[in-house]
Amino acid sequence: MILTKQYRCIHSASCQCTKGHLSEDVIFLVFHNLNWNPRLIATLSCVCKWFDDLAKRVLWKEFCRTRAPKMLQDLQSNGSHIVDGNWRALGKLLIYCSGCTKGGLFNSIQIPGHFVYQTRFSRTSGKSFLLPQCRTDVLYVSDPCEHLDQGEEGDVGFFRGIFKSFATSKVRKMLINKGAKLHPSEVCPYCKAKLWSMLQAEMIPQSASLRLGSYDDCIEYYVCLNGHMLGICTLLPLSDSEEASELR
Repeated sequence: MILTKQYRCIHSASCQCTKGHLSEDVIFLVFHNLNWNPRLIATLSCVCKWFDDLAKRVLWKEFCRTRAPKMLQDLQSNGSHIVDGNWRALGKLLIYCSGCTKGGLFNSIQIPGHFVYQTRFSRTSGKSFLLPQCRTDVLYVSDPCEHLDQGEEGDVGFFRGIFKSFATSKVRKMLINKGAKLHPSEVCPYCKAKLWSMLQAEMIPQSASLRLGSYDDCIEYYVCLNGHMLGICTLLPLSDSEEASELR
């Protein structure tokens, strides 16, 4: 392949890419052959603002479409534009467990965030995290990412999710009607938006702990202004969680 044309970076006077950039088409083909590797996309984004802009507009979008095609098709159906312009946040949500910091969002123990190789997101599971009067909303939720033997905390599970058309959802309307307060300092690890506590708003149904296989009083989750969800729970021992599943 002959590469003849390059493009100067016009986003920053301090950019180190003084010799210009390859065209977007060439970079697209390179990452297509790399199967939209998220680590390499993240690395490319750090080079300069030109590459960061390209990654936000094109590369993360293709990554999301490849990693979760059916979910993406649903999220964008019926004229919903929840994902448009926020592909990087969704890409991170698909592959990154946020963990927690001591004194942070969950005021718990220190468990570093990390990439996850593969995660299943389920629309059916999402119904279990919604109050009965909100179950016409669409919420995709991941299986819990398990962190076992965390001292006094026991077996900890982190889960994450995303609403379809959150701006018009019944959950958002109920949070506003309840006068729920946004967290004063912590923000969504995926998009940096402010967060509502579903625990403080008393909007966590018992079906959520049954779905996760966790203790009823050891589950908490937040929803951000853009409709991303993140939560933590203490998982039941395997035998107990199997009994809980039978009670669903």
